[in-house]
Amino acid sequence: MRAPIGTFDVVHPAPDCLDLLTAPVADAVRNWQGDVPAQDLIYVDSDPEIADTDAFVAHYGRELLDVSANCVVVAGKRGGEVSLAACLVLSHTRLDVNGAVRKQLGARKASFAPVETATGETGMEYGGITPIGLPGAWPLLVDSAVVDREWVLIGSGRRRGKLIVPGKAFAGLPGAVVLDGLGG
Repeated sequence: MRAPIGTFDVVHPAPDCLDLLTAPVADAVRNWQGDVPAQDLIYVDSDPEIADTDAFVAHYGRELLDVSANCVVVAGKRGGEVSLAACLVLSHTRLDVNGAVRKQLGARKASFAPVETATGETGMEYGGITPIGLPGAWPLLVDSAVVDREWVLIGSGRRRGKLIVPGKAFAGLPGAVVLDGLGG
């Protein structure tokens, strides 16, 4: 099998490599009910030492910069209440935390969640957090530019390995809200 984007040596349909995914991601793939068939979710092996975007695209293909997305956990605060959400934006854009995110969450203040919170609440590794397999009650804010891409490269729940997913699949994930201008 060959990946639709990038130059990866190890490529498999994600349902065929559940053991390489974190438990919440594997469960989400196993129980997939999106408009896109689960077989269209592709797992590619990658070196965890070069998981950060710049090093990753230098090694696996510069064209990946335009189709890579980051999933970021944010904390919205209003009064004494803190609510968590995830945001998915293209890697070459900047998440509008204090504008679009704060407004969508109805929070007085929004910020990136601490690493311990993000990894502890998702069951995923820092640098590999993905929108597939997030806690069910969380909102997932997705930039419309991500949904518009034919293929998108995202984390797999671990620093090793990535998922390649049709962009339109993100609109159908649990809690997904597609927004224009989430990443700028």
